[in-house]
Amino acid sequence: MARAPMFSSLRHRNARLFFIGLLVSNIGTWMQMTAMSLLVYELTGNAADVGITLLCQFLPMLLLGVWAGAVADRRDNRTMALLTQGLLAAQALTLGTLYLHDLVNLPVVYGLSLLLGVIGAFDNPARRGFVIELVEPQEITNAISLNTAVMTGSRIVGPALAAALKGPLGAGWLFIVNGVSFVAMLWPLVAIDRTQLHTAPPAKRGGTPVRDAFRFILHDRRLRVVFVTFTVVGTFAFNYSVSLLKIADVRYGSKPFFGILLAATGLGSMIGSLLTGARVRVTTYWFFGNGLLLGVSGIAFAWAPNAWSALLLALPVGFGGAAFISALNAIVQQESPPDMRGRLLALSAVAFLGTTPIGAPITGWIADNVGAEWSLAYGSVIALV
Repeated sequence: MARAPMFSSLRHRNARLFFIGLLVSNIGTWMQMTAMSLLVYELTGNAADVGITLLCQFLPMLLLGVWAGAVADRRDNRTMALLTQGLLAAQALTLGTLYLHDLVNLPVVYGLSLLLGVIGAFDNPARRGFVIELVEPQEITNAISLNTAVMTGSRIVGPALAAALKGPLGAGWLFIVNGVSFVAMLWPLVAIDRTQLHTAPPAKRGGTPVRDAFRFILHDRRLRVVFVTFTVVGTFAFNYSVSLLKIADVRYGSKPFFGILLAATGLGSMIGSLLTGARVRVTTYWFFGNGLLLGVSGIAFAWAPNAWSALLLALPVGFGGAAFISALNAIVQQESPPDMRGRLLALSAVAFLGTTPIGAPITGWIADNVGAEWSLAYGSVIALV
């Protein structure tokens, strides 16, 4: 298999600025997500309520994601990302301010999670589409995998910081810190050299852009197979914010250990994404092989005999999951026409994040009524099937 330099995209100044900012911002995002899950679980003691919070956050992706991708294909991705990143910062600051004034309860959490989801549905295709503009066409696979590596690798630091700082600082200040961290993302969007961007021509107005994207996938056998597989696995096997929280509490007797488990999966995720990015062309074998790794290691992780073995088994779970995601995104971009990239990126986001409203409440119910271990293992079994 041909190899490419693992960090070849970083030879471009624009890409370096963007990925550094993305790393800092996403560390803050993972701090907020971890603190939010802990907050909801402390309010009610039910994993199902954490699942409902995730339902609120990702339902807009399911309902609006593909349409938002069509919007991104017709707009300047940089301008759209500037707007959405600013709104995400405002959401985090609002949540933090309300918490510090003792105004946060479950309905407020659900409402602000829904708002976060609406903004994120438009941010996802714009930001990911902009990543492709930072590099030359032959480096797109590497850039997409580095983007996944940064997004998942920030899970190494963010959840661990949340676990360490939530006690002394409180959730409110973690939300505020996340809001401020978006400056790291907004600055490179302003400071990049726009003359060095590889901007795709905008999609034509009118027509049936969303149906065109679905037809494109349905008529391509390879894309059809990987999308169906990815959607099923993404629905049930990636609900870590629910399953690992319950496992940390019930199996290991420590809710803050949830952040450490997430950090361990983040380390594996970063490695899996980087190794995918080092491949000149991603094959279907790589995609399915890492799906199998995710399933096998997830079952072992669910019944790890002690905390240390759980941390060790979290590595292949993160590796397989991130390589699985990176492979799907790379295959999509290898097959995608330039003027359809936003829509196909949005469809992959819908297949992964947009299915969370289905999988997260189911996972929460299993965690509360069947067993913490099965809340992780059932998704792994489905991945294997």
